[in-house]
Amino acid sequence: MVLAFGAGALISAVSFELVEDGVDRGGGVSVGIGLAAGAFAFYFANEAVERRSPGGAGTALALGAFLDGLPEQAVLGISIAEGGGVSVGLLVAIFVSNLPEAIGSASEMRAAGIPPRTIRRLWTGVAAVCVLASVGGYAIADVSGGRLEAGINGFAGGALLVMLVDSMIPDATSKFGQRAGLVTVLGFAVAASLSTL
Repeated sequence: MVLAFGAGALISAVSFELVEDGVDRGGGVSVGIGLAAGAFAFYFANEAVERRSPGGAGTALALGAFLDGLPEQAVLGISIAEGGGVSVGLLVAIFVSNLPEAIGSASEMRAAGIPPRTIRRLWTGVAAVCVLASVGGYAIADVSGGRLEAGINGFAGGALLVMLVDSMIPDATSKFGQRAGLVTVLGFAVAASLSTL
């Protein structure tokens, strides 16, 4: 159920926070290039991780959070540096979309026999790198343009979409049945409402 809700929230985040905002900032071509780059990056990174890690869908979700979190946090850093600030609605939407992803990933890795200490270290590392990405975004704000920001948004969206289709949605459906579709729509509705605040 958590995976299904998170999938809906992430679909909303891709639609309204990443793609729509990216097109507004730098145009559809930059977003499209970013989408393709993010999709290929997730696909090939996930192939490599699956060959070396026993975590199954859990590691794919963690990789998705990492590849989404880096550009997402960089864009937040750029927005803060430009004086645009960060709305409460956006922060809540990020929380609503990322928390189920993290919970689903951790529970999948735990079910695969990965020790809790290793899971905590992984997620602490993801969080630390994302904080550094915010700082990096803040630092490059003066030299970044709208096209770069659009490409960054597209990259995050592409990585998320591949992760959703390959891992999160199939796993939610296999564990929660047809009810997963209803909960996915609920997650989408909650995140979409928050993104318009």
